[in-house]
Amino acid sequence: MSESSQKYGPLVGALDEGTSSARFLVFSSKTSEIVASHQIETHSIYPQEGWVEQDPKFILKVVTECINCAVESLKEKDLSVSDIVAIGITNQRETTVAWDLITGEPLHNAIIWLDVRTAETVERLLDQVPGKDKNHWKKLCGLPMSPYFSAVKIRWLIDNVKSVQQAVREKRCCFGTIDSWLIWNLTGGKNGGLHMTDVSNASRTMLMNLDSLQWDPQLCRFFNIPMEVLPKIFSSSEIYAPVSDGPLQGIPISGCLGDQHAALVGQMCFKRGQAKSTYGTGCFLLYNTESAKIESSHGLITTVAYQLGKNTPAVYALEGSAAVAGAALRWLRDNIQLLGDISETETIADSVVSTDDLYFVPAFSGLYAPYWQPDARGVICGITEDTTQNHIVRAALEAICFQTRDILEAMSKDCKTPLMKLQVDGGMTVNNLLMQLQADLLGITVMRPQMAETTSLGAAIAAGCAKGIDVWNVSDIPQVPCDEFKPRTTQEERDARYSRWKMAVDRCMGWNVS
Repeated sequence: MSESSQKYGPLVGALDEGTSSARFLVFSSKTSEIVASHQIETHSIYPQEGWVEQDPKFILKVVTECINCAVESLKEKDLSVSDIVAIGITNQRETTVAWDLITGEPLHNAIIWLDVRTAETVERLLDQVPGKDKNHWKKLCGLPMSPYFSAVKIRWLIDNVKSVQQAVREKRCCFGTIDSWLIWNLTGGKNGGLHMTDVSNASRTMLMNLDSLQWDPQLCRFFNIPMEVLPKIFSSSEIYAPVSDGPLQGIPISGCLGDQHAALVGQMCFKRGQAKSTYGTGCFLLYNTESAKIESSHGLITTVAYQLGKNTPAVYALEGSAAVAGAALRWLRDNIQLLGDISETETIADSVVSTDDLYFVPAFSGLYAPYWQPDARGVICGITEDTTQNHIVRAALEAICFQTRDILEAMSKDCKTPLMKLQVDGGMTVNNLLMQLQADLLGITVMRPQMAETTSLGAAIAAGCAKGIDVWNVSDIPQVPCDEFKPRTTQEERDARYSRWKMAVDRCMGWNVS
């Protein structure tokens, strides 16, 4: 064993496939530090307004390249791929793939989580429930009827894509979220690949029963989705199968978590009342409720946070999601060309002391929690002759913070306990101004880990804690050091600004009517 192998201990790999990039990271089980990594940006396809797709084969190609490059860079630290004892996977959630069991080929591009083509499908399905109540199935699956979730994406593919219809008839169709697509391919693909998902990803489909943690026959009948096309549901932490070929051949995949759930684990939010908010393409806030399945009456959803072992009870969470966070800055850069690069955002926004009472609601494809209004569209309110691009960029940052406050207000009402501090992560948290604005507009301390890759760390922890791997124990993983951002504004000022934000939200409703 080399000195480096002794220093870092057994290594755990984490494959993190998100909406805007894929990466493969290798963590030390002794120190939780990253010893090797590689990241590649991915791209989306927009066939029509509101449609968002990605090529599953391109995702697989990028993932393979990330693995190869990260493994190669291990040599620079005198480490070997043989030091990796397990692999964890974390992924963009709700994104739906259909592929051919026989050929291994995708039957359609992946439909991305923020795609809204299924709005008509949702309306048609709502006609079949009493009072067209979008919360009709929440007691079973924790989720409202929305274009967001996977079941309606599967239904759209079966209804509209002939190759999918034929494959379903001939019993050679596989459906899954991105974790399922990756694991199936990494463990053999058409030559015996494992068709699986974990409870956290399955809980985002509208097809899994929150109590049984299995596909619910009543829900599958309602959506008219044959259960045989769905993956087998496993816990988030157990040995699933070894990688079948490539540089990771023979190494077991033993962890799987949806990206937001992985961030909760990576932030060590293992106790009831702990919460984290992830700032990426969208913004996602999860609040650990342990064994309690709290049914929100304020627009939040109930989800499985994680299940660390097949004989271990599931841990649940309340979640609020905002579809547009970093995506608003990309829109300013790519569509409006107010930015040359997103890294300029902090400098531009900090060049003005306020938004000058400008409010930007980036409801490009509707509003998620706590509103659940697919007919909402983006608005910028309060423009005057003195408005500059700097005010608009700052308003885009404040919009992210206001959406987080919307979610936290709902969580306080549901849980009866206000949050005292907020753990944060995601690519946007490098922006110090955004973090300070978040603290100011919430009135609580914001805690930012100094190690940014908490989502990937969560996937690695799930893999390393698996029975038979056992290189980590969740009770003694050291907490990652954090930077703290404390509020600097008065309660009166933050409430006044929040009141104006709510006025802007009211003005964005009901635009997409036909």
